[in-house]
Amino acid sequence: MEVKNKIILALDLENMEKALNVVEDVSKYINTIKIGYPLVLSEGLESISLVKEKIDCKVIADFKVADIPSTNSMITDLTFKAGADAVIVHGFVGRDSVEACVETADKYRGDVFLLTEMSHPGASDFLQNVSEDVARMGVDLGMNKYVAPSTRLDRLAKIRQIVGNASLIISPGVGVQGGDPARTLEFADALIIGRSIYNSQDPEKAVKSIINSIKL
Repeated sequence: MEVKNKIILALDLENMEKALNVVEDVSKYINTIKIGYPLVLSEGLESISLVKEKIDCKVIADFKVADIPSTNSMITDLTFKAGADAVIVHGFVGRDSVEACVETADKYRGDVFLLTEMSHPGASDFLQNVSEDVARMGVDLGMNKYVAPSTRLDRLAKIRQIVGNASLIISPGVGVQGGDPARTLEFADALIIGRSIYNSQDPEKAVKSIINSIKL
């Protein structure tokens, strides 16, 4: 998955019209969109196909899938039927649950991103304690796509060390949460950025500013 300008737009909006307007504004600079529960729960799974019809892009479904294997399989199946190119899954629920997602994704030639550690402060309460084990499990399963936080560069660096340089890491937390774009890209392959773009008065200008900061 090649991420244009190393930026993934997190489209965490609840209104389809606004979401599509933002997508159109940044379409010259972004080719990968992350769609999560806010848009899908308010507008339906067809949100994925509507975004892909608006611009030529890849869609990562950020559903943080975390259930028993049979339920994970159903969620993943519905996600790819809706047109997603990839899905984000939690690893803390265990190997069998993750394998269920991977096996289902393979039927659609889709990708699975394994979420190792989240970017918010509360991640240090519980998730951080197992994130390295989650990353090692992903390596054991032959996975090569991961999510790790930009807000804690020491943790991001550790995850990179575990999964290796050949793996693709996408990193949330840049912008509003405080993650630095350029420093994050020392360890990650792409940035996940939402509010700094879609809450801006000029989303295109916001994206260009981030791109320029990466190039400095």
